[in-house]
Amino acid sequence: MRNLRNDGTYPGLATGKLLIRRGSVGHVRDVGTFLQDQLIYSVEFLDQRRVVGCREQELQPADDPWIPTRFEFHERVTPRIRLAVSSAVIACPGDAGEIEKVLRGCEGGPAYHVRFGGRTVVVPESSLDFLDPEVQE
Repeated sequence: MRNLRNDGTYPGLATGKLLIRRGSVGHVRDVGTFLQDQLIYSVEFLDQRRVVGCREQELQPADDPWIPTRFEFHERVTPRIRLAVSSAVIACPGDAGEIEKVLRGCEGGPAYHVRFGGRTVVVPESSLDFLDPEVQE
């Protein structure tokens, strides 16, 4: 799971405030929908005494091993090298991409589904940097 911040729907905390730190353990209490096409899991985090709505991509099964990653879902990244598929360049250093999915179980370490200019490609963690150099790791 990634860090969960208040998107404005959690009462009593300012938008952007940290709700749950990544790697925290909770259990699903209920499943509902948002805008008729998005599953939202109501997850109770006992240590933090909070129930938070989470999307599937923000969660991982409790029996999966926790593998720390450098990037999280929806973070903006740039490639460290030129990325190409069948000699067609997809992205170059400095180009903006967005993490769509974290792949923790890849051979050789974490990798990501990253969206660059309308295409989603699998990129190993070692080939990515934060897009905004001011982002702290």
